[in-house]
Amino acid sequence: MAKPKSKPVSAKAKVKALTKAEAKGQARASATTQVKADTPPPAPPCLMVLFGARGDLAKRLLVPALYNLADQGLLADDFRILGVDHNQMDAKALRDELGGFLKKLASDKQSELGKTRIDAKSWDWLAERIDYLVGDFEDDATYAHVADKLKAYGGAKPANGLFYLATAPRFFGDIVEHLGKAGLTTAPQGAFRRVVIEKPFGDDLPSAKALNKRILASLDESQIYRIDHFLGKETVRNIMVTRFGNGVFEPLWNRQHIDSIQITAAETVGVEDRGGFYEKTGALRDMVPNHLFQLLAMTAMEPPNSFDADAVRAEKGRVIEAIRLYSPKQALDNSVYGQYRAGTVAGAEVVAYRDSPNVARKSRTETYVALKLEIDNWRWAGVPFYLRTGKALSGHDTEIAISFKPAPKTLFQDLPEGPSAPNVLVLQIQPNEGITLDFEAKRPGPDVRLAPVRMDFRYADWFKAEAATGYEPLIYDVLIGDQTLFNRGQDVETAWRAVTPFIDARASEGDVHGYVAGSEGPKAADTLLARDGRQWRPIGDAC
Repeated sequence: MAKPKSKPVSAKAKVKALTKAEAKGQARASATTQVKADTPPPAPPCLMVLFGARGDLAKRLLVPALYNLADQGLLADDFRILGVDHNQMDAKALRDELGGFLKKLASDKQSELGKTRIDAKSWDWLAERIDYLVGDFEDDATYAHVADKLKAYGGAKPANGLFYLATAPRFFGDIVEHLGKAGLTTAPQGAFRRVVIEKPFGDDLPSAKALNKRILASLDESQIYRIDHFLGKETVRNIMVTRFGNGVFEPLWNRQHIDSIQITAAETVGVEDRGGFYEKTGALRDMVPNHLFQLLAMTAMEPPNSFDADAVRAEKGRVIEAIRLYSPKQALDNSVYGQYRAGTVAGAEVVAYRDSPNVARKSRTETYVALKLEIDNWRWAGVPFYLRTGKALSGHDTEIAISFKPAPKTLFQDLPEGPSAPNVLVLQIQPNEGITLDFEAKRPGPDVRLAPVRMDFRYADWFKAEAATGYEPLIYDVLIGDQTLFNRGQDVETAWRAVTPFIDARASEGDVHGYVAGSEGPKAADTLLARDGRQWRPIGDAC
């Protein structure tokens, strides 16, 4: 007698048979399994000339990012690195130094490497491709040696050359001019020449214009990659997808439905050993015209015609152009500056900014800034954008919080807890990348009573993301020639133009308010929003 066939068990029946905890775990595991990151092809081969190879940026971020790219198989087999710096050492010593620092980062849970173990094969693969050249950035002989190295690398074929300026900003113009003088910025047929320039790109509008003029004398705009590592964060790159790829958001993304937008970039670290740099820069110059304006532009931009680099950058540029230019008095009225005093952050004692190395004892340099901006276009007229950034604050938190206009009060005005709270959509950039939505729900029970609840999406719950410092996608984009996430020269100048009223007002009259390290900043920043009937979100609330 034939054995009867068993009926197939439906997915619904299977889930029913599980406990709630098991069902939740299985659903999450299933989602993680189904949603896999596409692996792009390896980037074209090139010789990457890394000026400032022994600097902190190269060791802490660039080489770890290159290691991650190598570990993921995204670098060509004949990719090479030529480190250039003035320190007397050889290639082996540089490899040993970089490898030791990479292992140190892996052992530090707070580092941005994202890995606890270095794969020996992946590091060896990268290390054997690292060479070193001792050279002065202002000496013609250095660039003659670079040209020889590039010629030897290419052999009989035209060689791709990428020049990464991981140096102090004062060298940017000189290096590009020397590259041009040595003929290194002119690409042979069938090859490319590209230059990556770190921030800060100038320290005000005149210096940014001057630097643009200098580098454009030797390079075409298509060869220049002005980098902002914030744009390499997964959630930043997801902003356009969240807005334009979901029908539920874009119809509400305007002045009719949005009350205000807060952009926060809070750090727990102080200036540490960067006092000399920070004294000349301050939080306003260091963070606002680049990091914060880029987040603002991606949040407020119109839908581009395509994801082509020119289309995306054009829309972002229009947002920066539309930022209202304040008078000096308006700039003072719409800004707050702070400087941290001694305190405790995450259980560790932090000395006052003025007691840090290379900082003036009566310094007026701000380590915190909060601004209220207006965008004068049809979509955003009347919607305030509140920006804040600071060091030695209570939490490490970068987020964009979109606060929607509240529902009409009439239906809920008699409830004990009052009318419903406004909905807030938070795009969490770091540390825990994701999106949250705050909304109201009915409490269990016979009466209609409201309770605030939250829906959370975390990248780590749905995707098995590769370890990243934030530089990986940007370096890869430079190698393949995609400028979407890089700033145009005119946009850099426009950003400085919008910041200039604050710089001028700050220099003449702006007060610096003290705040305790480990707090959320100066009390005056609360007043900036309180006068509009609003308040800052607690730092780290959505983390």
